[in-house]
Amino acid sequence: MLITSLANPTIKMLRALRQRKARDEQGRYLIEGIRLVAEAIQCNAPLDMLIVAPELLTSAFAHELVANYAATGGRVLTVSAAVFASLAEKEHPQGIAAVGRIEYTALESFPMAQVGWIALVEVADPGNLGTILRTADSAGFSGVILVGATTDPFDPAAVRASMGALFSQRLARADWGHLVAWCRAHGIGLVGSSDRGALDYRTATYPRPLVLALGSEREGLSADQLANCDCVVRIPMRGRSDSLNLAVAAGVLMYEVTRHDDF
Repeated sequence: MLITSLANPTIKMLRALRQRKARDEQGRYLIEGIRLVAEAIQCNAPLDMLIVAPELLTSAFAHELVANYAATGGRVLTVSAAVFASLAEKEHPQGIAAVGRIEYTALESFPMAQVGWIALVEVADPGNLGTILRTADSAGFSGVILVGATTDPFDPAAVRASMGALFSQRLARADWGHLVAWCRAHGIGLVGSSDRGALDYRTATYPRPLVLALGSEREGLSADQLANCDCVVRIPMRGRSDSLNLAVAAGVLMYEVTRHDDF
């Protein structure tokens, strides 16, 4: 059945997923666009359904994607172009989206990693969070631990910026004390990053596995949090700027940690 009404109850519920409150209440989020939907399916991300607007679906690959998903018993919701546009964030929607289920992994369920994990303390920008997920995946890290009141990793901006890494990286939520206790219990090195760090990031010896902890864009890690770290590294600033964008700093550090690894 083709849904053409913007007032349809299912459509209204899906449209609400643009807001964090609705995502938290429903435990679901939207994934938009051919590439991201394909990545979610290939990574076996938990999905409730696909949303498809046949008028907008011009890609042969997208048609095949929908047909294969339906053939495995997946639910496909068919809507008009106008209804799809009311759900879409993109200016020129591609006619395909998915509804994903929000899932977090408990720290205690994390398998041990060869390299380690990223801990983000009260990160505020969803674009930064999504970019860090993408870089963590590329650099060989096994997941991201969100500490405290962070932005939503299932925000549309974070989903887009992750470029599909959201579906392959494990996500956990924890408070700082829980994170420190978990690291101590499992012999995991806790490395902080701060402009007050005693070690140049290029000369530090990084333990394995490790948690690389970065603070919020505005405040960074607190003095107490830095005191809990096994070591604290800094990225020297040569120009007038006194800091890097959080996602850039995370990328610099992640690739330094893995610089001598064989990929």
